[in-house]
Amino acid sequence: MTTQDIAPPVVPFTRRRWLAGAAAASTAIAWPALAQQAFPARPVRFIVPFPAGGPVDTTARAVALKLSEIWGQQAIIDNRAGAGGIVGAEIAAKAPADGYNLLVCSIHHAVLPSLKPKLPYDIERDFVPVSFGAMFPVVLVAHPAVPVRNVAELIALDKATPGKLSFGSSGSGGGTHLAGELFNMQAGTRLLHVPYKGSAPAMTDLLGGQVQFMFSDAPTALPQIKAGKVRAIAVASARRSVLLPDVPTVAESGLPGYEAYSWAAFVAPAGTPKDIVQRLSADINKALDDPQVKQRLHEVGAEAMPSTPQGFGKMLHAEIDKWTRVVRTANIQVD
Repeated sequence: MTTQDIAPPVVPFTRRRWLAGAAAASTAIAWPALAQQAFPARPVRFIVPFPAGGPVDTTARAVALKLSEIWGQQAIIDNRAGAGGIVGAEIAAKAPADGYNLLVCSIHHAVLPSLKPKLPYDIERDFVPVSFGAMFPVVLVAHPAVPVRNVAELIALDKATPGKLSFGSSGSGGGTHLAGELFNMQAGTRLLHVPYKGSAPAMTDLLGGQVQFMFSDAPTALPQIKAGKVRAIAVASARRSVLLPDVPTVAESGLPGYEAYSWAAFVAPAGTPKDIVQRLSADINKALDDPQVKQRLHEVGAEAMPSTPQGFGKMLHAEIDKWTRVVRTANIQVD
């Protein structure tokens, strides 16, 4: 006789057993909801792959401060600068996919795949989108001595003096450089690119007349525009900026379809649970909608841009495709 031949004892199905089973089932059903409500149960780390004080870092800090209030848990900024955003992104890609580690990415991470094919991570494969964060308008500005007040006049001047006009940028392969190359592609101009190690030195040379134009990030351009030291020709975004409501867009000034801007956004390591991603997205959007956060972003030349994970995912993919075409057409190369 084997153990299979032995019938198990019959246990009476009592009211107590029924209540215990029902309680267990109820707990099992409620557990996911309880787990979601409990998140976050400890501090959440936001990896910023750039130095403190820049626009991406400022965006992250403004959002994190509000999230700490919403969560009752610390949202910690962890600056991991290096290699133009690569070091921090690699660290984030290898972090636990538990919702407690996020990467604050930027336009650099949409451009890098075309500039450096052998990256130690894949921004789409190794991460899941959480939310867009902020847009930093790019402003086309000119030295006051240049006889140009709009895009049409700029194009005409370039064609009358081919190869004589130049524009400065914050560096080769950066967002402001690509904005200028996109302009050349769509306008048929031949503005000469002059790269600098940052926006500040580029603006210094524009003020000194060493370059005639600059596709500048808004935080660098706004003080000089207000002081009358440079002339705002157009904003590069698809719609007018709330920061410069009287300045037309490049598109409405004679170059339809032109659009360029810098940005910051939030992604999490691939494999982060969907319910946690949705919770993070909802809370980040709540922070971005807060009047104090919007004001802080305006002060540094940024506009809050909340979104769904799906919306930002589509935008990221489109940005990668767009800038890959620009990099290849302009034959942009970096060390």
